[in-house]
Amino acid sequence: MQNYIQNGQVITVNTPAGGAASGEGLIIGNIFGVAAYSAAEGDPLELVTTGVFKLPKATAAVLMVGARVAWDNTAKNINAPGAGRFLVGIATEAAGNGITSVAVRLDGVGTVAA
Repeated sequence: MQNYIQNGQVITVNTPAGGAASGEGLIIGNIFGVAAYSAAEGDPLELVTTGVFKLPKATAAVLMVGARVAWDNTAKNINAPGAGRFLVGIATEAAGNGITSVAVRLDGVGTVAA
């Protein structure tokens, strides 16, 4: 196919304001992904949009295996779906109150804040 570009698991974007750290979750437009490496603002950055990642979690959130999860772009963490949060995937492990990270399978689907 002459029109094929890539499989889409990793896409290249411009690094947003403030730069990005390797492993950091980012919202760029309606795309959520994890930075493949650290990059300065405006530089090309590979953003991984599918796969399972250990991401920071809102400490008080209680998530069960298979629960839909959302990214809180203000707090920069995973939480239960809610107003102002971006649906990004499914929890692949249980994570209760007091736990600060959770494994998440990213959907790779465009998202908007609820």
